[in-house]
Amino acid sequence: MSISSERPVTAEQVNAALVALGAQPVADPEAPPEGPQEENRLHLLGCLLAKTELEITAATRLTEEEEIEDVLDTMLGWSEQVGPDPGLAVNVLTNRLHRTAMQVAPDAEELPPGREASFAAAMTAVYALSAQVHAENGDVEGTRRALGGAEEALIDILQGMHDLRVAIGDVAGLEEEEG
Repeated sequence: MSISSERPVTAEQVNAALVALGAQPVADPEAPPEGPQEENRLHLLGCLLAKTELEITAATRLTEEEEIEDVLDTMLGWSEQVGPDPGLAVNVLTNRLHRTAMQVAPDAEELPPGREASFAAAMTAVYALSAQVHAENGDVEGTRRALGGAEEALIDILQGMHDLRVAIGDVAGLEEEEG
């Protein structure tokens, strides 16, 4: 499922929001001072997303039981914007999970075991949501593919957790067990 905005925001509107929040990105000194350009729209949206996530994180630190209400208030605001369409919500969540996985593992080469497990956990959620959407649409083959991806990612979670336990000395590694 893809989504499209009824009234997509422009680069200028996103930049104005960043300016209002005191979070305008630093301009390239070698770039002409033409203002925000449409080709920079996604970059600017990423800046706005980061500013929003930083503000939410600062406002909803889960250190006390009663602070869960702050998280729920945030979720209510999110739900109001997304609306009642569960397919749209899954699409947005899947997109967020993909971004999260990429942020956890910005380079796929030689990740530490905890990051590998975290990457795999985010991808497990992506595959599980995808499997559910395929199943709801009667797409058996798509459901199978997504479940296969989820199963592989679950194995990667367990392997990453095991490797982290080996690293801290809780369990023996394969080399030690075989020797």
